Amino acid sequence: MEQWQKDLIEIVETVADEVERFFLGMGEMVDAFFELTEEITEQVHSNIITEVDQYLQDLAEPMMEAYWDLEDVVADIDPGFPYSVEPTAEKNPACIGCTHYHGQVYGGNLLVCAMHPHGYEDESCPDWEKEEC
Repeated sequence: MEQWQKDLIEIVETVADEVERFFLGMGEMVDAFFELTEEITEQVHSNIITEVDQYLQDLAEPMMEAYWDLEDVVADIDPGFPYSVEPTAEKNPACIGCTHYHGQVYGGNLLVCAMHPHGYEDESCPDWEKEEC
């Protein structure tokens, strides 16, 4: 092998080594850059979340205080939608198992049945009929 061929091989090997070092250095720089941006992102993210959380808390606190002050008033208001009430041994015992029992509350008023809208006072109702399953 002639000298110029040996020199060419040496130059190619040198270039390959330099290119490898260049890319290793670039990889290290990219890693360092990503670590730095990750740290900055975490700091910005935590600061923004803290500030937004504080802002929302400051914004919501007066509304929540007003809500809690009105809780007693709101609890006494009828929801406006009918809801069922089952007869019990204490309230409307004559209606237990009766097919005519309606048991819906409208505007805060319980409609027991069509024949006895407010319920029957005694333990047995003359209009009681067994509920069919």
